[in-house]
Amino acid sequence: MNIKKLIIKIFSQLFIFAIVFYAVSTFQQRNLLPVDDAPAPYFALEQLNNDGRFTIKSLQGQKTVVYFFAPWCSVCKLSMPNLQAAFADNQVNAIAIALDYQNAAEVSEFVADLNLTMPILLGSENTAKQYKISAYPTYYVIDESLSITARSMGYSSELGIKFRGK
Repeated sequence: MNIKKLIIKIFSQLFIFAIVFYAVSTFQQRNLLPVDDAPAPYFALEQLNNDGRFTIKSLQGQKTVVYFFAPWCSVCKLSMPNLQAAFADNQVNAIAIALDYQNAAEVSEFVADLNLTMPILLGSENTAKQYKISAYPTYYVIDESLSITARSMGYSSELGIKFRGK
């Protein structure tokens, strides 16, 4: 096989992979809230560090990644350091909302293991329903007027988070 045929074969396989990846991602995200400049659902949630309640209104005026995770989720454990790095470098504003946990201690242990410094909120079943969370991790990007401008489900690299969160 000559080099030209090999290159064509590799690029055609990459193209097919990209199409399949896009189709699977689109299928997974079909039930999430739409990206249509509609306001993100309201929340007022307890903060993990007991600093009172945190409302979505406090995010007004800044583009923010709202990241939903479960402390037992292995993909979350791999992805959240990427979010933390972008947050720590002031590349994105971010909050993380814990769902599907047994108790606050379980969430605290997860947060401590990953050295997370972003605000961590304790969500509920109602929060999961409002944001149509069916898998972890899932995140939404909301703009300065609290409208949803992007969404994603599954692992995200630091570059991907920075790209969507900017």
